[in-house]
Amino acid sequence: MRRTVYNTPVIKQILTAVSWLGLKLAGWKLEGQPPLEKKYVLIAVPHTTNWDFPITLAMAFLFKFDIFWMGKDSLFKGASGPVMRWLGGIPVNRSASSNLVQQTIDAFNANDKLVITIPPEGTRSRVEKWKTGFYYIAYGAKVPIALGFLDYQRKVGGFLPTFYPTGNADKDIAEIRKFYADISGLRADQCHID
Repeated sequence: MRRTVYNTPVIKQILTAVSWLGLKLAGWKLEGQPPLEKKYVLIAVPHTTNWDFPITLAMAFLFKFDIFWMGKDSLFKGASGPVMRWLGGIPVNRSASSNLVQQTIDAFNANDKLVITIPPEGTRSRVEKWKTGFYYIAYGAKVPIALGFLDYQRKVGGFLPTFYPTGNADKDIAEIRKFYADISGLRADQCHID
């Protein structure tokens, strides 16, 4: 798609080493493997703290894939905008109706290789129901859903089994949520996975 921290020569190697050292010193371990496919939607569950962001970026270096992520457009204002884009950010105006699902499907169709990270909760706050955009993007683009996680209780992050959407969103999302039953976010009071 575009130049990011993950495909910038020299910087990539340096940040891979820094990521390995940082996660090791913090006691984090990796578990599972990303999908073999070159294109997929990566969901990040649970999303309860801003710490999820740097830990996820570090893990992407160690798992050796480029990720793009969606963030509220206010993160991209001013001087931080170019930095956030270089880190793989895609600004999203959550107050506007912009057919983001179709735009993302089109991006998958236009690229040979693409990983987009989406937190189904849509926020760090506790939610009772996940947003379904991630599911309709994966189904519409005919790509799998990588079940990414950060378990703060065990200090383990990585991948659960890859999920292939069937078109039955309610049934599939209920099935996906079961995989996260024993995963603990940093702020357990914000988690609601059942």
